Amino acid sequence: MSHSKHTEIAKSVTARCAVLTCSDTRTTDTDTSGLLIQEQLTAAGHELVSYALIPDEADEIRSQLTRLSSEKVEVVVINGGTGISQRDNTFDAVQDLIETSIPGFGELFRMLSYQDIGPAAMLSRATAGLIGNMVVFSLPGSRGAVDLAMQELILPQIGHLVSELRK
Repeated sequence: MSHSKHTEIAKSVTARCAVLTCSDTRTTDTDTSGLLIQEQLTAAGHELVSYALIPDEADEIRSQLTRLSSEKVEVVVINGGTGISQRDNTFDAVQDLIETSIPGFGELFRMLSYQDIGPAAMLSRATAGLIGNMVVFSLPGSRGAVDLAMQELILPQIGHLVSELRK
C-alpha cells in the first residue's frame, strides 16, 4: 500500500487514548502539559479514556501501564521523567515493559528538539514502543516539548499506528 493510501486510511481511525503525567511536583491544577495532550488528542478526534497524574516512581508507572494495557487502551502518551536526574524514573520503567521499540520516535524527537533548544536536546530520553497492542510515547514534561512531539510526530501517525495494531 502506498504512503498516501496509509495517510488516507489513518485519518479515519479513532484511537482509545490515555494520558499519564509522571511528576513529583505537579498537581492536576498545574499539569499544563498533561492538559495540552488531552486537548490535542480530543481535538484530533481521538477518544480520551484515562488520565492520571502519578509520582515518578517506577513501580507506579509500570502498574499504570499494565492496567491501561489490560483495559484495551491503544495509545498512551506519558509526560515527565525522561531526563537524566536521579528522580527521572519514567524512561527505565517504560523500557522494562516495551516489547517492540520504535527507535525512530526518540531520534526524530531529539532532532526536532535540537532545532529549538540546541544541544540540551541530547539529555532527553524520549522514547516509544509497543506494550502488547498498545503504543506508548514517553515525552519530557515541558509544554514546549509536548507540543512539538504531539504536532510533529504523534498526531500525524496515531491513525496509522493504530490501524497497523488492529490488523
